[in-house]
Amino acid sequence: MINRRKKERRMLLTLLISGLLLVHTPLFPQQETEQASSEKVIEYRIGTKDLLEIKVFELPELNQTVRVAEDGTIMLAVIGQVPAARLTARELEQKIAEILDAKYTKGAHVTVIIREHQKIAILGAVSRPGLYEMAGPTTLLQILSQAGELTLQAGKEIHILRKQNNGDKERIVINVDYLMRRDTGSNLLLKPGDEIVVPFDQTLTVYVYGEIRNPGAIQFQESRGLTLLQAVAQAGGLTEWANAVQVLVKRKDPQTGQEKNLWFNLKKIIYGKSQISRSRMEILSL
Repeated sequence: MINRRKKERRMLLTLLISGLLLVHTPLFPQQETEQASSEKVIEYRIGTKDLLEIKVFELPELNQTVRVAEDGTIMLAVIGQVPAARLTARELEQKIAEILDAKYTKGAHVTVIIREHQKIAILGAVSRPGLYEMAGPTTLLQILSQAGELTLQAGKEIHILRKQNNGDKERIVINVDYLMRRDTGSNLLLKPGDEIVVPFDQTLTVYVYGEIRNPGAIQFQESRGLTLLQAVAQAGGLTEWANAVQVLVKRKDPQTGQEKNLWFNLKKIIYGKSQISRSRMEILSL
């Protein structure tokens, strides 16, 4: 009777991994974060040395590409000198259209495209997010120092979004720890128009069920990760009836949404006999 009872209670330890974002929703998926970050800098204000493309539909002879002078003005054919600094592209369009209305043609349709600008956007978990001007060659550490220190909610990565010639954006991922150690490969030389995103760290939740002493939810920061052994330890360890040879980890595939069953031998992991490497274990916390 006792053996049967033990057999019935020999339940499998089950870990249900779920990525619940409890702070700063919706920062992830990363693609959505980067898109939202880009939208925040649409109302860019023109600065000195910016390269502008001016188009006038009614007067194609006025179409030209000009660079903003040190005094904040641009020199346009026929029109002459026009103040441009501190204006948005839309505001400059309106200003040029007003000049054309007064002197040349009514209802002119003006388009201003900012081809290059000398500012860098910093968003996310920094003390002072915003736009910062480049004064000559500027590294990632230099621009971050202007934006203040990283907040306590910052993750372990910094993303640099860089526009390519075809219009697409390349995402460069920098490890914060390497950067703070002055790793030369991490302290990149920035380019005008770069967007720096410091993602907020995510709080993830792991649910531990079965023959465990304290079943329930365990929370941890994504930047720190959580291994299978750590999850078991934080849940109080296995009971005497637990089957440590067969541990089931349930995880949803982020692409398909389908649930996967992964089996592990906890005893082999404990004694270092498992073929699962540490990097493989860290995947369990994602």
